[in-house]
Amino acid sequence: QVQLVESGGGLVQPGESLRLSCGASGSIGGIDDMRWYRQAPGKERELVADITRGDTTDYADSVKGRFTISRDNTKNTVYLQMDSLKPEDTAIYYCYARNQYTNQYWGQGTQVTVSS
Repeated sequence: QVQLVESGGGLVQPGESLRLSCGASGSIGGIDDMRWYRQAPGKERELVADITRGDTTDYADSVKGRFTISRDNTKNTVYLQMDSLKPEDTAIYYCYARNQYTNQYWGQGTQVTVSS
């Protein structure tokens, strides 16, 4: 059984940083895309950042220059370094992975709250 487990969320003040981690366990196979999504209260889930197996990255305009996605293929883990956090970054952050067989997996989500 494949599981994605996120960690690293929490409550921070504006301008501070957080680092999210998401590890895949189980027989997931070769992972192609890994992504971070987020969903704020009353809003639709949105793509925050994406990284391919070859380390090509893409970001939502709202986080460019502040967030950095990276991955460790030996550990089937993806990270999201979030700097200069703003109150509008407050949301539940979800990890996503798609393997070589196009199976898709989601984590359970981790809360990030940015507030003074």
